[in-house]
Order: sequence, then C-alpha cells, then structure tokens
Amino acid sequence: MHVIFEILIALALIISGVFGLVGSYGLVKLQDSMQRLHAPTKATTLGVGGVLIASMLYFLAKTGHLSVHEPLIALFLFLTAPLTANFIAKAYMVRNIKQNDLPKTAGEFGWSPYDDPPEQAQQTPHEE
Repeated sequence: MHVIFEILIALALIISGVFGLVGSYGLVKLQDSMQRLHAPTKATTLGVGGVLIASMLYFLAKTGHLSVHEPLIALFLFLTAPLTANFIAKAYMVRNIKQNDLPKTAGEFGWSPYDDPPEQAQQTPHEE
C-alpha cells in the first residue's frame, strides 16, 4: 500500500473520530431532549461518513477496485437519520408541549399531531 493512501486513510479516520467525539459529547452535555437530538444526528453522521470514506480508500488501495458497499451504507444513513430525528422531535412535542402553546395550522387536517381531528372522525359508531 502506498504511503499516500495510508495518510489519507489515517486523516479520514481522525476526522471521523473527532466528529464522533463531538457528537457524543454534545449528547451527554446538552440539557434538553431537543438539544440532544441535534448533536448526534449531525456530527456522528459525518463521523460515520468519514469511516466509510476510509474504508473505501483502504479497499481501493488493497484490491484496486472501488467498493459499492460503503456508498450504499452512506445512502441508507443519510436517508434514515433525518427521519429518525423527525420522529424523536414529534414524540417530544407530543409528550412535553401543552395544546394551548402551539400555533394553529391551516387546512382541513393540518400537519401537527395537535390539530383537532375533523368532525367526521370525532363521531363514534354509537353516536349515529
């Protein structure tokens, strides 16, 4: 393996380790669940991305071929991390924010889990 590949792999691992450390530190030190949500979803995603880049460089140097596994892992990670952050944030809102403190949304159904359901959905079969 060439020295240039070793240096690039080492740099990618060090940078990803720093991002992982910052994300973990933010998870421990931030006070509120919504604040804690930001650190791991951003920083550790970049940290895992750096490890995947290092893995791609390693297998490129070792075999001479690009690996397809790492970009697929990165794609899956970048697609699922925002979704899980959104679900965690909505769960926090449902548990901790009072109904009267939220602004009303437009539309028949709205976008918020706090919106009142339509009149038809409020009726039960026993009321008919």
